[in-house]
Amino acid sequence: MKPFAATLGLVFLLSAAPLGGAALAQEQPAKPPEAPSVPVSVTKVVRKDVPLIIRGLGTAQAYYSVLLRPQVDGRILEIAVTEGQDVRKGDLLAVIDPRPYQATLDAAMAKKQQDEAQLANAKLDLERYSTLANKNFASRQQVETQQALVKQVTALVAVDAALVQTAQVNLSFCTILAPFDGRVGLRSADPGMFVRAAEAASIMPVAQIRPIAMTFTVPQDQLPAIQRAMAAGKPSVAAYTPDNKQLLDKGELLTIDNAIDATTGTIKVKAVFPNANYALWPGQFANTQLLVGATEGALIVPSAAVQHGQGRLYVYVIKEDKTAEARTVEIGRDDGVVAIIAKGLEEGQTVVTDGHARLRNGSLVAIGGAPARTGG
Repeated sequence: MKPFAATLGLVFLLSAAPLGGAALAQEQPAKPPEAPSVPVSVTKVVRKDVPLIIRGLGTAQAYYSVLLRPQVDGRILEIAVTEGQDVRKGDLLAVIDPRPYQATLDAAMAKKQQDEAQLANAKLDLERYSTLANKNFASRQQVETQQALVKQVTALVAVDAALVQTAQVNLSFCTILAPFDGRVGLRSADPGMFVRAAEAASIMPVAQIRPIAMTFTVPQDQLPAIQRAMAAGKPSVAAYTPDNKQLLDKGELLTIDNAIDATTGTIKVKAVFPNANYALWPGQFANTQLLVGATEGALIVPSAAVQHGQGRLYVYVIKEDKTAEARTVEIGRDDGVVAIIAKGLEEGQTVVTDGHARLRNGSLVAIGGAPARTGG
């Protein structure tokens, strides 16, 4: 019976061995799951010539603008233009009844002719008295009295001439002409309406919008660059729609304001645009781009790639193993669209432009999305 018991014990041990191995296999810890990739958008660091552009928000305004008000009282006989009509300088716009002013002019001219005749007679009398006085047939007092009369009538003729000129000016005010090339706005007077010079109401507005002006403000730090550009010529200015997708017109810088606004640290500049297609309208807002120079062979990235850290600027660079690494950079210039890298990156490196929020050093990335623009 002993050999049988030994055999049973051996069989038990052999059958128990696999069960113990399975238990050991189940007790081994599972592998940790891989960290998920962070989706990002990227672009390349490129080297190119970058135009020095000063961006701003501009407001279009008429190159010339005037509210035509009556300068004499009277009834409007005619409105010679329609609302929205383009007019040339000197075109007839409106007519105020000229008859009262024509009558005043005629009376002033008649009075002047009367006094001129009296002056001529007084001069003849002075000549006669002077001849008689030389022959002792007239007193010296008579000559002096006649000289005074000549001076008095001469002054009357001068007054008459001034009255004639005043009447002529008032008569000219009855005919309202376009003061410059422009466009007529919405009129506020109609034929038959009585208007007064003392009233503030206008007959119609006229504005020159081709060419058209635009004013915008720039930081005072940009003033030296603008002055250098103006010394070399007239810097070009481009106007875009608020979404920067459509070019409205191209013009040139006209002038710089004569003072910096101390409350905002900005200075106002004025540009002029041909506005051949009426793409700009007075009161319209547009994004402006003032070209004042260029930086040649600069390393550039989109401004969105540059992140602000604690006491530094940095950019996430994508390495060959698809992980992100933060690189401290120095910025030469950043206009809000393109940043010029002075130090910290090399041409051809891949940088992150979107998706920074979840990135850390060593984060695995999944590249997707449209690359950001790196052009100026």
